Amino acid sequence: MCHSEVSGPGNSAALPAFELEKLLTGRHSDPHTLLGSHQTAEGVTLRVLRPYASAVSLEGPGFPIDGLALTPIADGLFGTVLPGAQHGGPELRTYTVVARYADGEHRSPDGYRTPPTLGHADLALFAEGVHPRLWEILGAHPMQHGEMTGVRFAVWAPHAEGVTVTGDFDRWSGRAFPMRLLDAGVWEVFVPGATPGQLYKFRVHSASGRVTDKADPMARAAELPPATASRIEPADTGGARYTWADSIWMQSRRRGGERDSAAGITGAAARQQPLSIYEVHAGSWRKSPGGRAMGYRDLARELIPYVLDAGFTHIEFLPLTEHPFGGSWGYQVTSYYAPTARYGSPDDLKYLIDQCHRAGIGVILDWVPAHFPRDEWSLGRFDGSCLYEHPDPQRGEQPEWGTYIFDWGKPEVRNFLAASALYWLNEFHIDGLRVDAVASMLYLDYARPPGEWHPNELGGRENLEAAAFLQQLTAMIDQHCPGAITIAEDSTTWPGVTRAVALGGLGFTFKWNLRWMNDVLRYASRDFDERRLHHSELTYSLLYAWNEHYVLPISHDEVVHGKGTLWTRMPGNTEQRCAGVRALLSYMWAHPGKKLLFMGQEFGQSREWSETRGLDWFETRSNTAAGHAHAGIATLVRELNRLCRTRPELSELDGAPEGFSWVSSSDAANSVVSFHRISGAHMLVCVVNFATERHTAYRLGLPQPGPWRVLLNSDAPEFGGPAHVGESLVSVSRTPWHGRHTSAVLDLPPLTALWLEPA
Repeated sequence: MCHSEVSGPGNSAALPAFELEKLLTGRHSDPHTLLGSHQTAEGVTLRVLRPYASAVSLEGPGFPIDGLALTPIADGLFGTVLPGAQHGGPELRTYTVVARYADGEHRSPDGYRTPPTLGHADLALFAEGVHPRLWEILGAHPMQHGEMTGVRFAVWAPHAEGVTVTGDFDRWSGRAFPMRLLDAGVWEVFVPGATPGQLYKFRVHSASGRVTDKADPMARAAELPPATASRIEPADTGGARYTWADSIWMQSRRRGGERDSAAGITGAAARQQPLSIYEVHAGSWRKSPGGRAMGYRDLARELIPYVLDAGFTHIEFLPLTEHPFGGSWGYQVTSYYAPTARYGSPDDLKYLIDQCHRAGIGVILDWVPAHFPRDEWSLGRFDGSCLYEHPDPQRGEQPEWGTYIFDWGKPEVRNFLAASALYWLNEFHIDGLRVDAVASMLYLDYARPPGEWHPNELGGRENLEAAAFLQQLTAMIDQHCPGAITIAEDSTTWPGVTRAVALGGLGFTFKWNLRWMNDVLRYASRDFDERRLHHSELTYSLLYAWNEHYVLPISHDEVVHGKGTLWTRMPGNTEQRCAGVRALLSYMWAHPGKKLLFMGQEFGQSREWSETRGLDWFETRSNTAAGHAHAGIATLVRELNRLCRTRPELSELDGAPEGFSWVSSSDAANSVVSFHRISGAHMLVCVVNFATERHTAYRLGLPQPGPWRVLLNSDAPEFGGPAHVGESLVSVSRTPWHGRHTSAVLDLPPLTALWLEPA
């Protein structure tokens, strides 16, 4: 076949017109066959692409002392032929490209004379959807390639006609570094001289002719929003820049996973341990005097001592993955591997987590695989096709949030997400992931009216591909991150969310008990006279408490959008609201299930939360009755957390029915509930009066003869209650009551919880 040639005068390094056009427009799928050095019948052909250069020459052993000038071939393309030369000759093993521009001279090695930096095995694992360390393969990676120092870029874009990488290193020309297409639809190029800290994007040429600059889906750092470029981070060599100091913590975490391997669930040892989670939005926990959000290192200095004093075992951060819109609180993720630059660098976040571990505090990250935003520069229609999102709009678009939905059936997409989870658990030492919006993943008809969804292949509404992905996710975490925990936000009755994958479950360690949360908060919002008519809202949760392993959440979603706060939900005056919050929290901490409380609720903040301002810390410092009330709630939470950590009956059998029994669940007339928590020889009884009437002679059945004493009284003065709360010892008689052989008569104040223990 004959091809027309495009060349300068006497230039035998010319190219066929169609090859040249594709190369210069960034649409060539294998530019390495044209650029660099190649053996030909005439000798060795050399070509270099340097857009906007006025002249290009080569320097190195075997070339003239003043360099070998290359001949212009076309716009930015230069070349020559070395007659009689051999491709492996000494003059071609290493040489420097010298490009002259209007503002000076630029020198760099030639990255196009080297073989690919990715191997077939890694690409095959990715194609199968099972590569456990995908972040080491795709993305931007500083490395030594032969004698050259630079950055290897790799991106998945199987339907693109061409991809170039552009950034600070090519003056954002988008033409200097076309990439080659390897197996599995992965494009790769090595850019000599590119360095950590530089910004970059991928210029993607779709088959339709559309050209879009895309942020790197695998970027490990991002530009500060609203800017959208990706940032080159140092090589992954076990934390090359950051030196961890939490080895004791991490060893303990791994040992916990090993001890529990027979359970078939990642982090299942945590089910027997105290778990009290403080949920935090990093940008609004506390603002600087100038209104600036704290950085990661600021939080390490101020948040950690606060959480230690409050007694929580873990901090759960709302999503810290990069997101363009701050008002989404992090739930509109565009970079699944990059911590948001709003609060500092990736190393700054590692420092915060490291300091948490050294202080004995675990860290959980809110992680969002359920959907992603439509921003043109991000994941959506990445290579011109529905690459990450499902092509069927009924499965690939989420109308409720205006976002795309991942294609759970595509192995590469599953790998992208599962590896993201492993990345945070491995590289950032995150101890657990709270997986957002699981319900939206599991059901095809989620937020869709009839006619706008179609059944699965079995005729049901379940998204079988999403369920399979969640099983793969938890199984990979169990295998590669022993001791880490996973928590599902799921409001549905999907069976076996916390059952082992081997037994047909989804494999999560815990599930949010959203039914409990909705029932209890609805009950707390009712007028006092109405509560006796809705007593089951307090007790229904115990009918299903052991179907799954639960976390009881009072989360960020419950203190925004006009819902009020724990404080404002309560009826009554200031004193009654304070007592009501204390009683509810005491009931919550005694109830089976781990605990989660959103920031500000630990002192009963009265204003709804807003990400635009810090918490109302002044409420706990005010020298008023209300100020003492808020400070008292904070003191109560501190004591509840202390008891949570020290009383095994509150944690060891959290997920087992033998750890709980009702004393009375049916006293609706008095708005009182009472129950028994037990673990071995350890026991306590919790009784809560949710009415405004004082029950001065309330008889309560007890599981064993006395004496008993009051372990906790939510109405105590140190918690903001009245000055006198009665005796600490409880007199027990042989009078049978509530199905028990012994009982006691209590003075039960209004809106009060009492915890009793054998004296």
